[in-house]
Amino acid sequence: MLIPYPDIKPFKSQMLAVDNTHELYIEESGNPDGLPVLFVHGGPGAGCSKQDRCFFDPEKYHIILFDQRGAGRSKPHADLIDNTTQLLVTDIEKIREQLGIEQWVLFGGSWGSTLSLVYAETYPQRVLGLILRGIFLCRRQDIHWFYQHGASLVFPDYWEDFLHPIPVAEQDNLLQAYYQRLTGSNELAKMACAKAWSLWEGHCATLRPNHDVVETFSDPHLALSLARIEAHYFMNDAFLTDNQILANAGKLEGIPGIIVHGRYDMICPLDNAFALHQIWHDSELHIVRDAGHASREPSIVDALIRATRTMARRFGGEPPEQA
Repeated sequence: MLIPYPDIKPFKSQMLAVDNTHELYIEESGNPDGLPVLFVHGGPGAGCSKQDRCFFDPEKYHIILFDQRGAGRSKPHADLIDNTTQLLVTDIEKIREQLGIEQWVLFGGSWGSTLSLVYAETYPQRVLGLILRGIFLCRRQDIHWFYQHGASLVFPDYWEDFLHPIPVAEQDNLLQAYYQRLTGSNELAKMACAKAWSLWEGHCATLRPNHDVVETFSDPHLALSLARIEAHYFMNDAFLTDNQILANAGKLEGIPGIIVHGRYDMICPLDNAFALHQIWHDSELHIVRDAGHASREPSIVDALIRATRTMARRFGGEPPEQA
């Protein structure tokens, strides 16, 4: 089983002002002359971490990480003003232009798969290939599954903790109830809801309990941006039209894709990936039989690194791997 590449440090980092409000954190590592790959983080609102560089061979890839609006090291933190899917797509294109890259590979998981797909459908000529994990189509049914009824049946103990900050009278629309508190003026209620929201996701992310993942999601800085920005997006149907990604999947024609999805993904169930693969004929679907949603699960790591090696051979001029 393949394991992550050794931790490396960026050779360059910068802040890019994309409008009068938002500055994005961008970093580059690996080989500046290598195959360009953009890591598109999840959430929305999760931000990047140093582990995200380690899916890529640093000798073969020019590795680019960035924190989306309001997330991670981007400023202002957890801000919802002018924070929409369409603007994030525009931001990605501005990053490409800023770095002088003609075409690149996009690597995204969960919400990162959503944003990567929308970008590829908007700028297909800029995308060499896509490596996507835990497909999230952001349909209303997908949001309802995790925040109202579905995953609650699999994790009723953790669901009790998610329900706790919300009065019974408001539990028939939990997304609305959380959104009101996460965007309200009561700071104690805001932070309590941010922590409950984030921990619900952290507890459900892996097939087997993973203390490191839960600890990451319990960090107050991450929890606030994740909860506020996710609630903001999901209250607005992720700023997408109904079933937009599948409806526009024809624009992915000619773009090779590798989809990695855990069989027991309870945050983004497998039907998301299956529906996409059925109509995206240039994609491969790898169902990981012993994994859930998180990128840190060993079998998911193995599948993703195999995918980055495949993409490097395809676009980096390497000979095919021997059987």
